[in-house]
Amino acid sequence: MTVSMLDLKGNRNALLAASILSADPLAIRSSIASLCCEADWIHVDVMDGHFVPNLSYGPMTVKALRRDFEDAFIDVHLMVEPAADFLEMFIAFRPDVLTVHVEAARNIHRTLQVIREAGVTPGIAINPGTPVSAVEPVLHMVGLVLVMTVNPGFGGQKFLPETMYKIKSLVRSRAVHSLDFLIESDGGVNSETARIIVSSGCDVLVAGSAIFDHCDPAEAARGIKRSSNAEWRT
Repeated sequence: MTVSMLDLKGNRNALLAASILSADPLAIRSSIASLCCEADWIHVDVMDGHFVPNLSYGPMTVKALRRDFEDAFIDVHLMVEPAADFLEMFIAFRPDVLTVHVEAARNIHRTLQVIREAGVTPGIAINPGTPVSAVEPVLHMVGLVLVMTVNPGFGGQKFLPETMYKIKSLVRSRAVHSLDFLIESDGGVNSETARIIVSSGCDVLVAGSAIFDHCDPAEAARGIKRSSNAEWRT
């Protein structure tokens, strides 16, 4: 799991980020190992019970992942409010990407500056009810835009196809302004929806329950990648 932010340049396939939110909480390490390197990134959903109605992992989880999976690409998604209050505790453990919600940052420009100045790639996320226009002023500052394709807070939700216009809009903005951020989709990703999402222009697919609820997580991950890669090539 060592694919970098730059590995999508050229004509490669979409990336798969495995969300440990759906992994066995008492066996996260073995759950990740069961993927047999079929996932490109490890995705860590951080929830505060305030911005979203759920609680999940904290900075010690990221610390442990960095310790046990030293070369892994760790993609941290902060669903917390206010986002600025949580930055330093996660930056300390060197995630590759640290994504904050535009809805949860009082000063999104400053928040992204703090992340970048710490040597971490900043990402920005938008909820299903948030328009792309909310992040357009800071697209030049980020390496990743995460489009929520379910309402954040819980795994296993049904994919919202009406969010695909946002991915298409971001693809256009990226081309028009000669930017190089990646577009990530999070929510309801499986081998069926992956084709729809990638055909809209998505670069990175976050999948959790579709992988870890399967009796063979590695095969489930391969199935999602086969589906998305077939669409990528068409």
